[in-house]
Amino acid sequence: MPDKHTMIRQIAVMLEMQNAMNAKVNEQWFEQGFEWYRAIWIECAEMLEHYGWKWWKHQKPDADQVKMELVDILHFGLSSRIDGETSFEAIAEELANEMLEPKVKDDFKQTLETMAAQAVMYQHFDGASFAGCMQQMEMPFEELFKSYVGKNTLNFFRQDKGYKEGTYIKEWDGREDNEVLVEILNKLDSSEEDFRHLLYQELADNYPRPDSK
Repeated sequence: MPDKHTMIRQIAVMLEMQNAMNAKVNEQWFEQGFEWYRAIWIECAEMLEHYGWKWWKHQKPDADQVKMELVDILHFGLSSRIDGETSFEAIAEELANEMLEPKVKDDFKQTLETMAAQAVMYQHFDGASFAGCMQQMEMPFEELFKSYVGKNTLNFFRQDKGYKEGTYIKEWDGREDNEVLVEILNKLDSSEEDFRHLLYQELADNYPRPDSK
């Protein structure tokens, strides 16, 4: 984990980005009462499919996709914490305190189920069990931050290309856009000042033309 001050600052940045993304999808998003908690536990189930849970067949965890699902959950978790009153800095400090004390069960699947249970039973994003999942997947906070910025940029790109209207192409030459994003993130430096611009341009360069679908 980075030092607490850096962590709070970066979580606050992600909260600002999330608020902007939500407003792009729906300008009155905050008044809609979206069930972010439901999105969290459904994403938990999708993550478990990438990790593997079936004892009757051989399965190998797809670490990259598990981590990307964690990033997706963070989008919903951040959204659920924004209340229109508390400052992003205060929310960030609260989340940082939770994440600095990871809640870890015997194995990843159980830790994930703890996070899902908090969402189902209490309609709550549990930062401690989320951090526990990160720990068991050996995902440092720095990687989470880079991946979040990446996925947030992809979400903006999706909206710009007609995601809400149903015209967006999600399969790029036989691969999901999430898979392409992982490859792009691996070759870009998140410390670059224009990281988001470079990432958006890479997505645009790789996006298939509608007539090539």
